[in-house]
Amino acid sequence: MINSKPYVIGIDMGGTNTVFGVVDARGVVLASNSIKTRKHSKIEDYIDELYTETLRLMKQLDVEDKIYGIGVGAPNANYFTGMIEDGVNLPWPTPVPFARMLSDKFGIPVAITNDANAAAIGEMTYGAARGIKDFIMITLGTGVGSGIVINGQMVYGHDGFAGELGHVIVKRNNGRLCGCGRTGCLETYCSATGVARTAREFLELSEEPSLLREIPVDEITSKDVYDAAMKGDVIANRIFEYTGNILGEALADFTAFSSPEAFVLFGGLAKSGELLLRPLRESMEKNMLSIYKNKVRVLPSELKEADAAILGASALGWEAKPATITMAAPASAAPAAPLA
Repeated sequence: MINSKPYVIGIDMGGTNTVFGVVDARGVVLASNSIKTRKHSKIEDYIDELYTETLRLMKQLDVEDKIYGIGVGAPNANYFTGMIEDGVNLPWPTPVPFARMLSDKFGIPVAITNDANAAAIGEMTYGAARGIKDFIMITLGTGVGSGIVINGQMVYGHDGFAGELGHVIVKRNNGRLCGCGRTGCLETYCSATGVARTAREFLELSEEPSLLREIPVDEITSKDVYDAAMKGDVIANRIFEYTGNILGEALADFTAFSSPEAFVLFGGLAKSGELLLRPLRESMEKNMLSIYKNKVRVLPSELKEADAAILGASALGWEAKPATITMAAPASAAPAAPLA
């Protein structure tokens, strides 16, 4: 018998944008759209806009009464409780019972997990990590997130918060202040905002000519640094060397934890290609424990920028239940979609 509700909704909440889409049982994103995450200072207003725009998609596809569940990937979201516990890059006070609030609004069961975990699930199911049972997803966006998969299963830890590798401290002395309240976190150096901070520091410490000096210093973005580097700008290239070196050192340390077959890089900064990957790989191998040298691959995501997280989040939608906020950890990192 054909499932009367053969679609799910996947929602990826980033620090800057929230991307959402309607996905079928074979993992095809039928339609997607986005809203600005930081547009509203109240969580209720954000949910209202998300509901309105998602409903618009459902009506376009004529699937309003055919949605099985909603899966969400969000910063510091706890799969066990349905809460966003400490959204340091979000504009609303946390914790918030996001899964329950969204389920109440839509009238559809909701399951939620960390946004980087959702991206890892999507990559393992449809992207560069297909067939790989041990890998770590690193998301390089507004912040730095991670999803750890061991023996084909997502690692949640005892409390649902395993995998916060973006908040591993990489600079113990005089490190940059992080939104989490600590100093020296990886996120403050290797996120898109971290690259912009590095650019400002480098420009202040040097009088070398640079295309970046044509931009007001407080308005420089990682995209500006990339564009300048592609034009041969010396300082911009040095910024990527610095960033890749720090990230490579961190990946060498992460390897000692779970011996992954690969790291998969996802997000806007990962699109920098060899500007980032070359110094990253060199640094990683230089700092790698000898038993791991030349064993670990660094792979760019094979999915379109939004699809990995949408698809990963949507996979949770197939197991979403009204009691999701108290459910146990999943047996598998990629729940099977019911085809019939």
